[in-house]
Amino acid sequence: MGSVGALLLTAGESTRMGDLKALLPWQGASLLSYQVSTLQQAGINPIVVVLGHRAQELESQLPTAPGIRQVHNPNYLKGKTTSIKAGLNALQPHEIDAVLVLNVDQPRTATTIKSIVDEHHRHTPLITIPTYRDKGGHPVILSSTLLDELMGISEESLGLKAVVHKHRKETHFVEMDSDEVLLDLNLEEDYRRAFEKFGAG
Repeated sequence: MGSVGALLLTAGESTRMGDLKALLPWQGASLLSYQVSTLQQAGINPIVVVLGHRAQELESQLPTAPGIRQVHNPNYLKGKTTSIKAGLNALQPHEIDAVLVLNVDQPRTATTIKSIVDEHHRHTPLITIPTYRDKGGHPVILSSTLLDELMGISEESLGLKAVVHKHRKETHFVEMDSDEVLLDLNLEEDYRRAFEKFGAG
């Protein structure tokens, strides 16, 4: 069974939320600490945390554990694709068979992450995407054979979405039994509803 590395994207300004998403409470920790912990528990290694806005403040939330790499993206204001590419630059193609991409505002349990990873290993597609009631969610897992293609993404070409669209026929969709895979905490009301259902602990 191959190794899956992760890109945890936490460079943005959280403009629509009002507060820095990475520091919002979740399951007794910050969102950032929770996400790193669940990725570790799911056996993901390495975990590349891409920082940008208020990077020094967020560094204190990260454990100094083997397999956790911090990357600062100085170009984070130019869009998420810059963070994906900054994170990919911290990975060596020979050390992973696939990369899992997750935003810090998309909290997932270790059980959910592991089940998606297991499905990816079982079917070995180019891309694995979890779904709930046929709606696509996150995290997305991409084969390491796509790394060169991922390094060519841009905001103008719709970034990761363009790669997923191009390889839709080689994508494995995993239907999940919880809408947790759809959580995307963009607005304060999104966070409030999700916290009541999943985040209170």
